[in-house]
Amino acid sequence: MIGYAGDMKAIVLQPHTTSIQLKEWPEPKIQRPDEIKVKVLRVGICGTDREEASGGRADAPPGEKELVIGHEMISQVVEIGPQVHSVKVGDYVVITVRRGCNACNACKMNRSDMCMTGNYTERGIKGRHGFQCEFVVDQEAYAVKVDPSIVQIGVLAEPMSVVQKAISEAIQIQTSRLPYLKNLQGQNALVIGLGPIGLLASVVLRLRGLNVSGLDIVDPKSPRAQILTAIGGTYVQKATQTYDFILDAAGIGKLDFDLAHQLAINGIFVLTGVPGKQHLIQEDGGQFVRQMVLKNQVMIGSVNESIHHFEQGIADLQAAAKKWPGAVEKMIQPLPYTSFKDVISHHTPDEIKVVLEWSQGKTR
Repeated sequence: MIGYAGDMKAIVLQPHTTSIQLKEWPEPKIQRPDEIKVKVLRVGICGTDREEASGGRADAPPGEKELVIGHEMISQVVEIGPQVHSVKVGDYVVITVRRGCNACNACKMNRSDMCMTGNYTERGIKGRHGFQCEFVVDQEAYAVKVDPSIVQIGVLAEPMSVVQKAISEAIQIQTSRLPYLKNLQGQNALVIGLGPIGLLASVVLRLRGLNVSGLDIVDPKSPRAQILTAIGGTYVQKATQTYDFILDAAGIGKLDFDLAHQLAINGIFVLTGVPGKQHLIQEDGGQFVRQMVLKNQVMIGSVNESIHHFEQGIADLQAAAKKWPGAVEKMIQPLPYTSFKDVISHHTPDEIKVVLEWSQGKTR
């Protein structure tokens, strides 16, 4: 590696193995006039990180054998290049994850989330080092400012952006088909699974004025159910009615097929969960198709996000913090970065979002 200022600590994986360690790593430095250098404050742990650490999907940058993991972050700017104008030293920012292929029409329009070739890279996942380290350098174009008032929950910006894309596309479809709907306000929504994506989806839907039920199998007194209740949602362990809007954040194929039968006329079913290897599902395909056709229903899948979805997600985190003080923050369990091995290998029953703390946010 070239162009670094010294050494820093980083959590490094050998892709397609279970070898992961905290080690000394070259500290990056600004090499282009449009770059910024940030000090990493917090980085979230999610299912993708755990999949990578178990030997699953992960690719090091070309010509390298190791990958710095981590793609959910909040940071503070410590240095800027001479052509940077949108941020200054001391600002809090998140840095986006995916970089486009620069070949397909979607990527040329700054929509790498809709890449047609699959030749994109992703920080901490595919072909580009991530954020589980002390310092990061990237271009100004991939940085999104975070208001100081929500620094403690800013690490949720990446999963929130995934939710923003899924819900905004669903709303666009529904309000196009049904112009009398205004942002789906007043409709009944079901969110399947109350992990980070499910709870953040519940937050967004409540901010949009929908009546939200959250389905899970946890105890009604658990943190997940309590957070849902705090934002005005209703916790259920069984869906007993029809819903205008269903969002899957659990990734259980059989459950999706079962609950699709409770989608209302003209309803929309949004898929964000990715099922793992499961047993084959027996389903009456003909009945499923008849229902979708005769009830004018829509099913849509959604993955990744654009920078616009990061911006809207941060705005909604700020709105949620004002409307339900402390509720969203209860999702987060901060731990020192030195505890990464236990965090990645163990998922406790009450865990919603574990984040590793790298710094407290004082510029050096």
